[in-house]
Amino acid sequence: MTALWTLDALSSAMRAERAGTLPAELSGVSIDSRSLTKGDAFFAIQGENRDGHDFVENALKSRAGLAVVAGSQQMRFAGAPLLIVVDVLEGLRGLARAARTRTHAQVIAVTGSVGKTGTKDALRLALSADGETHTSIASYNNHWGVPLSLARCPAGAKYAVFEIGMNHAGEITPLTKLVRPSVAIITGIEPVHLEYFGSLEKIADAKAEIFAGVESGGAAVLNRDNAQYARLAAAARAAQIGRVVSFGEHEESDARLLRVSLHTDRSTVDARILGQVVTYKLGAPGRHLVLNSLAVLAAASLVGADLALSALALGNLKPASGRGARIVLTVPGGNALLIDESYNANPASMRAAIALLGQSTIGKRGRRLAVLGDMLELGARGAEMHRALADSIEAAGIDVVFCSGPLMHALWEALPSRLRGGYAETAAGLEASVLEAVRAGDAIMVKGSLGSKMGPIVKALERHFPGRAAVDPAPAQG
Repeated sequence: MTALWTLDALSSAMRAERAGTLPAELSGVSIDSRSLTKGDAFFAIQGENRDGHDFVENALKSRAGLAVVAGSQQMRFAGAPLLIVVDVLEGLRGLARAARTRTHAQVIAVTGSVGKTGTKDALRLALSADGETHTSIASYNNHWGVPLSLARCPAGAKYAVFEIGMNHAGEITPLTKLVRPSVAIITGIEPVHLEYFGSLEKIADAKAEIFAGVESGGAAVLNRDNAQYARLAAAARAAQIGRVVSFGEHEESDARLLRVSLHTDRSTVDARILGQVVTYKLGAPGRHLVLNSLAVLAAASLVGADLALSALALGNLKPASGRGARIVLTVPGGNALLIDESYNANPASMRAAIALLGQSTIGKRGRRLAVLGDMLELGARGAEMHRALADSIEAAGIDVVFCSGPLMHALWEALPSRLRGGYAETAAGLEASVLEAVRAGDAIMVKGSLGSKMGPIVKALERHFPGRAAVDPAPAQG
């Protein structure tokens, strides 16, 4: 067992009391009794719907080394190996602060309305080519995800990357002060969580909170093509960040896209990164990923990584499940291509996914099918933003559109009859129509906000038409 924390360091960081027979070392940190590994410290966090203390016994039976519990709950676990704190989440934050203090890693933080997780994953690839790199897993970007990810950072990591998210103003500030990045990336500002903010400017101001934690001598990496660039750059300077690095297609960008060749499964890019021209392949398709890769390479250069190695590593980038993963479905008479974008949606990411579907290869008799669910948290302009997608669908050459949800009804009404495949109030109500429509040669893209529950449609397609991951270029056949 490789130790992540010694017992002394763990208990000291949290000012914890000890009870029971405790191991001298802990191999990891977990808040989920279902996924912990032997020797982990299990933190019994109080969640919105569940109390982690209800799972302490299961965690210890699953070979957790010890459990971190609140003093008010201690009597439930007599004789168990425990570290006892006043508040478990605050104890985790204390451990995160200790992790940040002990690491010598170059730390990068990523936020933005869209593309946070993809950019974080691309940074992991790019930086791992140059040295040990720690990143937060999945979308662990909130009040418990960030401290958990930081607490898991190995002492010997050369680089560390953390994703920081928010739903409301004020949420990023304590997280960035915990992470203390040397480079902060804002991928872009779009109308995500608009109902909570009321304007893009207020969203930009909330994202700009990330600058509050940037270390002295650090840098901000900002999207030069985004309409909020000037506001964000001013906020970075006001936070006394001495270096603002821009990326995009704009001619004044410090990391500038020079040329791009977009393919159905990848892209080939020529770019100038902080004065150095590089040519590289991006292993996942989409112009939006190309643009964010500029931020990745700019950040890699800023923290001293080998730019050539970082760029080369991006050829191994693959979209994650729910974020553009491509699956070849076996259907009667041939194959169909499923593009899984079901994890989340907003107007910018929806337009990008529609464009990507439009670029996808189809068979001789194949069609491009868009299966779309509501984009949530858009406020009073929600119906208008859904209706506006009709132009993107026409421009991309989409053949058939399926819509679910009350907001998507606005798009349904805006579509010409030749594009209408089916509408239902819920994703579950749309499922049968989609399954019935798929045929050999088709490319199908499924997307919606997480709350619109489009993921089960993806699972239904995979069950009904068993297939495989599209590892290689996989044009649909028919």
